[in-house]
Amino acid sequence: MRKTNKVIITCAVTGSIHTPTMSPHLPITPSEIAEQSISSAEAGASIIHLHARNPETGQPTPSAKVFMEFLPRIKQNTDAVINVSTGAGLGMSMEQRLEAATTAQPEVASLNMGSLNFNISGAVDKFENFKFPWEKQYLESTKDFILSNTFAQIERIMVDLGQGCGTKFEFECYDVGHLYNLAHFVDRKLVKPPFLIQCIFGILGGLGPDLENLAHMRLIADKLFGEDYYLSVLAAGRHQIPFVTQSALLGGNVRVGLEDSLYLGKGILAKSNAEQVTKIRRILEDLSLEIATPKDAREMLDLKGGDQVAF
Repeated sequence: MRKTNKVIITCAVTGSIHTPTMSPHLPITPSEIAEQSISSAEAGASIIHLHARNPETGQPTPSAKVFMEFLPRIKQNTDAVINVSTGAGLGMSMEQRLEAATTAQPEVASLNMGSLNFNISGAVDKFENFKFPWEKQYLESTKDFILSNTFAQIERIMVDLGQGCGTKFEFECYDVGHLYNLAHFVDRKLVKPPFLIQCIFGILGGLGPDLENLAHMRLIADKLFGEDYYLSVLAAGRHQIPFVTQSALLGGNVRVGLEDSLYLGKGILAKSNAEQVTKIRRILEDLSLEIATPKDAREMLDLKGGDQVAF
């Protein structure tokens, strides 16, 4: 693992997991997504990880048109690296998942490194009523859902986006096998270092939120990639801050945001993404760690530059 005293803070602003009923602070409209992205960058996030939502219902949408309502605004108001998801929303086709990223040709795109059961149905029991009809059905459907990321699908994204557009990846690894999947593509020279490996904990179907799992993921990543990668960590819900702090203590990087957790502390809803960024920045600086600027992140990850995107 490449170690540095400069820690990259990624902020995942809205995602496709949480629904509008869960928090009134979840950004839904293009304007809300843009505003929260900009404020998160101002608070210290050097990478902004983005999904889009139907502005009327809050349902995840793959629409490049909707993305283009906020991507240029974010770029005009901040120097942050923009990361467009290729996971998009649960149950979307590959064409839908690639629509926004291939249109925008961002500096970074997320890339799930393997298929997995992805169950978020437990959230249904926490709410008696939902604001929109789609929410309950969307959540319940994940009892019988596989998040598909086959070798053919992964290769397509690497070729179309990576080789075709010069986009680098946030490699999302929900399990140890996903690290070996990435190593397979590295051996085939479909992607080149440095790699940003995002280890994910706390999703039912993936690695559990145990710190021993983080230590093991780092151990295997070190074995497979040596100093060719940067470690980053995200964790769902209440595990968010403890896990990302541990990543920083190990010499890694961090991801926060309302995609991953709706809370600022126990029982306290975060009123914005910037609140979470501010909190983790304070923790990191109290640990005498320096926060990476967007320029630092571009140099560390060898990105093509904000002037080479298509928005």
